[in-house]
Amino acid sequence: MNERLRTAMLRHGVALEDLAETCGVEPKTVERWINTGRVPHRRHRWAAAKLLTADETYLWPDVLESSQARRGRANRSELVEVFPDRASVPRELWLRFLTDAQERVDVLVFSGTFYAQTQPKIARSLAEAAQRGVAIRLCFGDPTAQSVETRDREEGLGGTLAAKIRSSLTYYRALPELDGCEVRLHSTTLYASLFRYDDDVLVNPHVYGEPASANPTFHFRRLDGGTMAEHYMSSFERVWAGAVPWSGAEI
Repeated sequence: MNERLRTAMLRHGVALEDLAETCGVEPKTVERWINTGRVPHRRHRWAAAKLLTADETYLWPDVLESSQARRGRANRSELVEVFPDRASVPRELWLRFLTDAQERVDVLVFSGTFYAQTQPKIARSLAEAAQRGVAIRLCFGDPTAQSVETRDREEGLGGTLAAKIRSSLTYYRALPELDGCEVRLHSTTLYASLFRYDDDVLVNPHVYGEPASANPTFHFRRLDGGTMAEHYMSSFERVWAGAVPWSGAEI
């Protein structure tokens, strides 16, 4: 028996017939909800919860359990591939993602030197994507930021990271002048480099003392009900919001 539903109806003075009318079902159907613990269809749960001023997951706890199970399956399904290191990501995949992008391309890195090295004429490719309506957002580390100096020291780069960022930026000087292209510099502690192409995102986490290229890379594809891809996409938005626009002139 669904004691929570029965008690909520008693407390609110809602009879079987009242709840049946609200939900658009027969009174015997409501009776089965109470006596057998049967879980109604979603629209009926919502209508009943609204009438009884209760959360549907309180009235039917099984809904929460099943939704968590679905979310778990969706999250696992969002993981498309795991690469042991960034260099293992096929060059063809980078090129295909950029060529196939229809809505947006977001990049979050410190220097991202490899990004230009693995994709010849990267600036032209990004410009062409912008011309077909793709929103381009590139976010690099600010070479003067403390976070860049710290990362340089942690990875034992000998003071070269700032120079690598400046060198990388030279590829993208013309992009800020184009409609649909934005480039910004961030000062955050970067825990993962992110590369988003519409609903696909490549996540390259940073491990203390190791260069980003030596760390694994995860390919997620956003699905309804999943949270993994969105989790990293939201991270990009937070960094982007605090980053400073770069005009392409100063390096």
